[in-house]
Amino acid sequence: MAKVAAGITDTPATMAIKSHLRNGNPLVIAISTNDGLAGSAENIGKLLNRNNFFFVPYRQDNPITKPRSLVFDPKYIIPTLEKALDREQIQPILL
Repeated sequence: MAKVAAGITDTPATMAIKSHLRNGNPLVIAISTNDGLAGSAENIGKLLNRNNFFFVPYRQDNPITKPRSLVFDPKYIIPTLEKALDREQIQPILL
């Protein structure tokens, strides 16, 4: 996410993302990170404010043992994809 948020395209994955977005296609992101409420929070925020980025709803993984960890909810993958094709973010993003 940090590379994408910064516009860095130095790997096959980031180049594919850039190409996908350049063609005007929606990009769906399913977050699973141990520092989503710490170091990655800034990059998540940047991507939330950009066009064509859509997030599968996510929540804290385990607030007691992993207080900064975020994980997406798999039951929302298909609904998020469907909404993204209509250029809408499924709500709520935070569960």
